Parts: sequence; C-alpha cells; structure tokens
Amino acid sequence: MAKGNHTITKEFILMGFTDHPELKTLLFVVFFAIYLITMVGNLGLVIVISKEHRLHTPMYIFLGNLALVDSCCASAITPNMLGNLFSENRMVSLYECMAQFYFFCTVETADCFLLAAMAYDRYVAICSPLHYHTMMSKKLCVQMTTAAYIAGNLHSMVHVGLLFRLAFCGSNHINHFYCDILPLYRLSCVDPYVNELVLLIFAGSIQVFTIGSVLISYLYILFTIFRMKSKEGRIKAFSTCASHFLSVSLFYGSLIFMYIRPNLLEEGDKDIAAAILFTEVVPLLNPFIYSLRNKEVITVLRKFKKKITETLKQMISTVA
Repeated sequence: MAKGNHTITKEFILMGFTDHPELKTLLFVVFFAIYLITMVGNLGLVIVISKEHRLHTPMYIFLGNLALVDSCCASAITPNMLGNLFSENRMVSLYECMAQFYFFCTVETADCFLLAAMAYDRYVAICSPLHYHTMMSKKLCVQMTTAAYIAGNLHSMVHVGLLFRLAFCGSNHINHFYCDILPLYRLSCVDPYVNELVLLIFAGSIQVFTIGSVLISYLYILFTIFRMKSKEGRIKAFSTCASHFLSVSLFYGSLIFMYIRPNLLEEGDKDIAAAILFTEVVPLLNPFIYSLRNKEVITVLRKFKKKITETLKQMISTVA
C-alpha cells in the first residue's frame, strides 16, 4: 500500500561515490583508466578471435562472447558514472533507470551462464580429451551461447516488468553509482516483498545452477590434475585453473552478496563495494586471466602486431 498522499516520483538522482571535488578527480582518472583498459582488452580479444580462423573453437567462442559481455557490462555502467562525477544534474528518469538495469542484468546473467559453459568446456578438454570433439561440438557451443543470451534477456524482463507494480513517492536519491533494482526497492512506497521474493528465487536459482556447474567441473579437473604423472604438467594446469577460479570467485561472490543475501533491503555502502568488483574489476581482469596466459592467443597477438608494424612501415615509406 502507498504511504499516504505523496507526489509520485518519476525521476531520481544518482548520488554516486562522493561530493568532494578532490576525490571526484581521482575517481574519474582511476575509473576512466579502468574503462579504457577494459574496452581495449576485451574488444581486442573479440577482434582477434573473430579474425583468426584457428581460434574458431568452442573454448575461444566462449571466451570471445565472455569478452563481449564484459565490454557491454562496462559500457552500460562506466560512461554514465564518469559523466555524473562532474555533472550538476545527475537526474535520471524511471524509464532510463529501467533501461540501464535491463541491459546490465541481461549481460550479467549471460556472464554467469558463459562462465559455467567455459568451465564445462575445460572439464571435457582436460578430463575426456579423446571425446572432446563429440562432447563439445561447435553446434553445442553455439546452442549454449545462444541460451546464455536468451536466459539473460528473460531474467531481466521479469524484474523490469515487476518494477511497474511499484510506486515511488518519497525520497528520489539513489545511493548508488548506477540504476540497480535494490535501491529502487528501498525507495518504493509500495511493499516490494513480491519483487524481493522473485529476485531471490530467480537470482538464487541461476547462481545455484551456474556455480554448481563451475564447482563440479573444477573438482573433476583438480582430480585429473592430481593424477597427472608430469610434475610440470600439474603445476601448469593448476596455475591456469587457479587464476580462472579466482576470477569466477570474485564475480560470483560479489553477485551472491548483492542479490541473494538475507535482509536485501538494508541500507549501506557495502553494495557499492561489491558492485565495483563485478562491474569494474572483473571485466578488467578477465582479458589478462583468460588470454594473456594462453600461448595460442599470445601467438596470434604477435602475428597481428607484426602485420600492423609492417603496414605502418609501408605507409611511412609511401608518404616519405
């Protein structure tokens, strides 16, 4: 029920991080650098994988889509956040809020399923290498990738649709640096119990399924690694899996803290710290974790670098 006769709010103010000018400048420089590196790393990886035919395998198809999703996540949040740091008018309409959350929720949900698919792909490659091409075909890879995007869209549609049952008639200050549904629930003058319950059910189900898939895959991978006869092979495989698992842990850990913990509607700045992890830090780290430790990707990057260098030399010599 609405809390008395109040004017219905249709616009909100994103409070962001701070109102101190000195800190704003520092934050702008830091997050702009993070965004720039994130976009160069992820989009560069997408271009390399799409251009190099020998990287058109399930593992790299998943990796390319993960890089694309990470770049979309960063683009959905960071440019607007950077603009708001020095903007006097940080006003955003309810529908703009819904649109930002819809896009953000879609790519983050797709990210969850892609990480689970990548873990399964590595499980098949390491534990059943002789059956890899039958168990992980390109057709299955495309189907799993498509399913990840469809699940992301359906998940975001459910939550955005339920936002229309809420009314906002109190404060219009969103204590966050982007439009998330939890701050909107806190500002609602209609009981958001149904929305919160649906969020817990859907987000919890997605996390249980995808995290379970990742954990089971990595457990089988670890058992296989420990049975390897070569000590160097064990160290190399364990080092790769450990770095991958670190990225997955940061991503899922922050998501769990944000969306499926008890007392979701409690106020606090802890949401912002967790949100920075999975919207800024993880997309920044993924290209380094998944590609720069990969010999095939490094070889292709060197090949591209050589081609670019030769092209530039030819252009310079032509001009001269």
